[in-house]
Amino acid sequence: MPLNRRQFLTASLASLTLLSSLSPTMLAANSPIIKPRKLKPGSGVGLVSPAGTTFIKQDIDIVQDAVKSLGLVPYLAPHLLDQYGYLAGKDQDRAADINQFFTDPKIDILLPIRGGWGCARMLPYLDFNLIKNNPKIIIGFSDLTALLIAIYAKTGLVTFHGPNGFTSWRPDQVNSFKETLFLGEKVTFKNQPDGEDSDRLMQVKNRIQTITPGTANGKLIGGNLSVLSGIIGSQYVPSFKGHILFVEDVGENIYRIDRLLTHLKIAGVLDSLSGFIFGQCVNCSPDGDYASLTLEQVLNDHIKPLGIPAWSGAQIGHIEPVLTFPMGIEVEINSNTGTINYLESGVI
Repeated sequence: MPLNRRQFLTASLASLTLLSSLSPTMLAANSPIIKPRKLKPGSGVGLVSPAGTTFIKQDIDIVQDAVKSLGLVPYLAPHLLDQYGYLAGKDQDRAADINQFFTDPKIDILLPIRGGWGCARMLPYLDFNLIKNNPKIIIGFSDLTALLIAIYAKTGLVTFHGPNGFTSWRPDQVNSFKETLFLGEKVTFKNQPDGEDSDRLMQVKNRIQTITPGTANGKLIGGNLSVLSGIIGSQYVPSFKGHILFVEDVGENIYRIDRLLTHLKIAGVLDSLSGFIFGQCVNCSPDGDYASLTLEQVLNDHIKPLGIPAWSGAQIGHIEPVLTFPMGIEVEINSNTGTINYLESGVI
């Protein structure tokens, strides 16, 4: 007997429910993690462009020089210099480069040239089973937040919030990169003094502001607030229960930071955290045409009621140096001192 419209819709919904139950689930807070192997001299670096396009070929040459100076060997992705508007090629092609380098035995770390926008667009084309079965280091910041968190959520692989290829590679950045990825050290992060304060009676630069005092343990996760907000509600985020979340942003008005944090709040992300860290918000200012809340007021409104250890002003964001943070490992934070203490290495 042919199905009527109501029967057809009921059957279709049942089928969708079944398919949903068979799809990969988000990484739970207590799920085991996978660690990539540490780097050594001569390790291969896969240079990729998963987000914005690189218009100037000399930029690629500069990044290759930096990679070689680290004692590593650069390899260029097939679509590295592609362009599709503001994107570094079509979504499927950028994802294909990521998939290929995870299976290439010469490659030990995937290093993006730059951020921009585009990583979230290619997530449906990534082969997460392939990535899980070929664990390697992948690093980046800004728009790379979507790629790093998605890989962690879908595979349990520890990913790294850190430099893109076309960043400064000055000593502080290089030292953090090597300590974390070559040596596998369990370091303690804390804001560093600024040279401009060397002859002052007080500290002016790089101050932290405790939102809620205390200490907490949990798995570290985070990145760019705008990018993270854009993928909340998708299959590409883990359970945030028991995690320590750090966020940063650039070029956003205060009301937009308020809106982004509100999204995390009403999506239930903030309620499940063990701790919270707000990094730098570069060029984030109130809208001059209207009265505005301050960033401090916005953070107090959203974070203080959680009652979890939290602080703002961490040296994380679109600033130099871009330090390297493993995501998915256990850390202990102290919001009174603004410290992140690694309890384990991010590599094996």
